[in-house]
Amino acid sequence: MVDLNKPNCLLSYPHNGANVYHKCHIYFFIFYSLNLIPIVMKRLVYLTLISISLILSACSGQRTSPTIAAEDSTGSAGSQTDAGNMETNSASGAATPTPGSMMPTNPEAAHMMEPIGGSNVAPATESQGGQPLAYREEDGVKVFELTAKAVQWPILDGVTVTAWSYNGTVPGPMIRVTEGEKVRILVKNELDDPTTIHWHGVEVPNAMDGVPDVTQAPIQPGETFTYEFIAKPAGTFMYHSHFEGDLQVSAGLYAPFIIDPKEPVLPPDIDVTLMISEWLIRDGQTYAAMPMSGMEPNYFTLNGKAFPTTETINVKKGERVRIRLIGIGQFIHPMHLHGLPFKIVATDGHPVPEAAQLTKDTVSVAPGERYDIEFVATEPGQWMLHCHILHHTTNENVEPGGLMLVVNVTES
Repeated sequence: MVDLNKPNCLLSYPHNGANVYHKCHIYFFIFYSLNLIPIVMKRLVYLTLISISLILSACSGQRTSPTIAAEDSTGSAGSQTDAGNMETNSASGAATPTPGSMMPTNPEAAHMMEPIGGSNVAPATESQGGQPLAYREEDGVKVFELTAKAVQWPILDGVTVTAWSYNGTVPGPMIRVTEGEKVRILVKNELDDPTTIHWHGVEVPNAMDGVPDVTQAPIQPGETFTYEFIAKPAGTFMYHSHFEGDLQVSAGLYAPFIIDPKEPVLPPDIDVTLMISEWLIRDGQTYAAMPMSGMEPNYFTLNGKAFPTTETINVKKGERVRIRLIGIGQFIHPMHLHGLPFKIVATDGHPVPEAAQLTKDTVSVAPGERYDIEFVATEPGQWMLHCHILHHTTNENVEPGGLMLVVNVTES
């Protein structure tokens, strides 16, 4: 018999003593391990219970969010919560922010989320934006005048936004000059808020760059500021507000700036500029459209208009067409052209060498980007140009609408 209480026990087979000795150790180890299993399991259970207890203890405390407290005229304290962006914690009565929403406890954030308005909003007297701006010449300098002001701007039949505009249109007027020309632009601010202008992509002196409190003081309401620089390089550019851009650019303070090359080149037969933007209209009021919860756009515009009031590009068969796509909103738009493959001939105002020009039918235009595309109208018909994020081809979630227009190709 084997005495398992003796670690050096031997079976009664002297001819095989060594092997039996090692086997005895194995039997002893197995027996001892089996006896330990209940102890180990108990310890694991204890550790698990302690861990669960600690987790529940940590989670039992409630996070208290800041509340919006205000004293009323009688001195009693109250709280106010934006129902669109806040939820109420029933246990504590505290306001809990919806994920992705802005906290109105921040005054600056609350200002950016307020309806767009002004003290002197008037109906727009023009119906089409982005038209060439007239100028006068003074001692070899082309002088342009811009006025920032609030207007009621129709983006559709029966749908009007409150817009902050340059000279009363959305987009503002196109400034078009030749490379190397001296330019002077007088900007008068008739808004209730300060503003500045940034010349997006244009190579200007630093003092003319339009960054508030960095390169210049903001243009206060009622003030006029003069920008002056030499127009360069040639290409497709734009100008827009750089003061509270999240609000002011979304409200309509943007326009195209085209610099034609000094050296003559063969121009296209048709040259069209399209500025892509978004709007948020809720309960008859206009808000700045933003890529955040509760502030997403429900209208999308090309040159300040939503389909079917977008312009039609009329082309004759065989004509060469250039479309300058400018992303001025806060969303990406993959613009797709039916039936007419195009080449990308310039990006952000800079020409693409012919050997590097891609032939495509869709190009994604991100905020701030510019793409010059060209094609020859080979097939007669009505060809759609539209954003291929198909929700962007709706008006208040109804198709068709938004970022769509027709390229109408007729026989020559």
